[in-house]
Amino acid sequence: MKCFCTLRLIVQPGAVERPAALSTLASSESRTDLFGWLAALALALMVAIPVVEIAARPLMGQGIDNASVVVQHLGLLMAMAGAVAAARRNELSTVLHLPERADQGLGQPVDPLWVLHAVALSGSAFAAAVLARASWTFVMTEMDAGTRLAYGIPVWAIQFALPAGFALISVFLGRRLSRRAAQGWALALALLGAGWLGAEAFEGTSPIGTVVAVAMIVAMLLAGAPIFACLGALAVVLMAGEGLPLASVPLSHYQITVNPSLPALPLFTLAGIVVARTGAAARVGRLLQALFGDGPRAVAIAAALLCSGFTALTGGSGVTILALGGLLYPMLTRAGYPERRAIGLLTGASALGVLIAPSVPLVLYAVIARVPIQEMFVAGLLPAAIMIVCLLGIGGYFRKMPRPAPMLGGADLPLQRPDRKADIYLAAKAAGWELLIPVIAVGSIAVGIATPTESAALTAAFVVLSQGLVHRELTPGRLGLCLADSARLIGGVMLILGMALALTNWLTDVGAPAALVDWVRERVDSPHLFMLALLATLFVAAALLEIYAAIVVLVPLLLPLAQSYGIDPVHFGVVFMAAMEVGFICPPAGMNLYFASAMFAKPLLWTARAALPSLVAIMLGTLVVAFVVS
Repeated sequence: MKCFCTLRLIVQPGAVERPAALSTLASSESRTDLFGWLAALALALMVAIPVVEIAARPLMGQGIDNASVVVQHLGLLMAMAGAVAAARRNELSTVLHLPERADQGLGQPVDPLWVLHAVALSGSAFAAAVLARASWTFVMTEMDAGTRLAYGIPVWAIQFALPAGFALISVFLGRRLSRRAAQGWALALALLGAGWLGAEAFEGTSPIGTVVAVAMIVAMLLAGAPIFACLGALAVVLMAGEGLPLASVPLSHYQITVNPSLPALPLFTLAGIVVARTGAAARVGRLLQALFGDGPRAVAIAAALLCSGFTALTGGSGVTILALGGLLYPMLTRAGYPERRAIGLLTGASALGVLIAPSVPLVLYAVIARVPIQEMFVAGLLPAAIMIVCLLGIGGYFRKMPRPAPMLGGADLPLQRPDRKADIYLAAKAAGWELLIPVIAVGSIAVGIATPTESAALTAAFVVLSQGLVHRELTPGRLGLCLADSARLIGGVMLILGMALALTNWLTDVGAPAALVDWVRERVDSPHLFMLALLATLFVAAALLEIYAAIVVLVPLLLPLAQSYGIDPVHFGVVFMAAMEVGFICPPAGMNLYFASAMFAKPLLWTARAALPSLVAIMLGTLVVAFVVS
């Protein structure tokens, strides 16, 4: 999956089905379950506690005791409950998206897709069960240590969410092996038991056994297994081969989930989901159109700015296509853009927000690379502008076109008033609250009144209050669904991050970063040649890896190498993020293509061809960022 969401797309030849998971983000009519509501409650507390902490400091002279630690561990509860809810709804991220098949009956011809389906589900359910057993061992160790979290709460009581969560995920994955309820539950429990009891068999795996296991994991991945299960299984096998305890894998998941800066991820995501569910995008879009006019080039600029800014806020470019596609596509076609070029622009522009604050990938990179978050926010501004200019210019969206007839609003009224200044004033007044969102997100960190987590909580609280109380577009019921949806999205992503960190820790233990530095330095002397090789590597990785897994796995591996050539970590981060934007629209795993195909009801190949100019423009823009911007 190539975006900040755990959505499953079903791709069939010649057409793309718009599954329920897509509609979950595009509409407020989705439902949730017990696990979703538990995750929503934890996320709501994650918003409330930092806001109260900020208010208490000037009023009472001190904040809430251990507030940051409590919020971090609420993040663990939220992530595991959200991941369980995502597994139950079949929303965990996969690399390939295959349609589910009916049960294979005896005497029937073998259905290859059913075989792939069975391999993916049984393998991932077994892997989740192994992770549950490893997590249980980890929790038992913490129980013996007797560490207290805060207010007398033992740490192990919160960590118990790890084995419980992985066990439930295993059951929900295994249950989908059969549409017959009794048979599905029986298979699920059998796989859970097999993984739980067989976990110890991985310890001391021989080299041949490791090779066989890795081949099976690759088969799982290609069969459509969730990414987290493949990464987790790979980490278990490799660590077992080195004689490391299996509990190291859930330990890595725990460490990254309770990282002091990681709560910013779900909080910024919540703000973005609320914006997607209300009329905020339409108000900002009207302001941009009032500023730039209704000519073809002006509309293209407005669409690119709105898409990139929206992606920066929501953290997921796929969410941008769902939320803005219906708004911007008619504007582009009425401005004279052919259907193919309009869809290509929206697909490409939705990938550009990764470099704009408060982008969640930027936050994650800062955490992994250990650079100040505010420095990454500032460093991404100019490169983001360059990428937008390259998309519009090199992508061919500034070519001269016949001026269309004046565009009309929803009620066949002129979209712009005769008095342009008055139109801009009214549009700015209507979008005033939305314009404050980036100011709060970045400004609260810049002036030093909030930590990154507190800034994210302030942003989420501001968005909820402005959309709920000022615009009255966010009802309590919609807010609950936004909380649950955000928790499911982040829950699936955190599974990937935790397993990716375990794999990264294994790479560090075996000395891979140092060995890579020595090997490359012996063969490449020129920093410019190294940068070209780095970009080629990142382009390939972006097309194959989910962006968050790429950050966690590749940054610890490549950053020391880049620093050996004198490349600053902040500049490396900007180049890395720019290259990752390619992956959103580059097959085989470019998720923007799947979202656009579903949104506009077009074949996947047609959408890929439409996005090709945008792909070339983003790649060339990355070259400019790498060699010109410093």
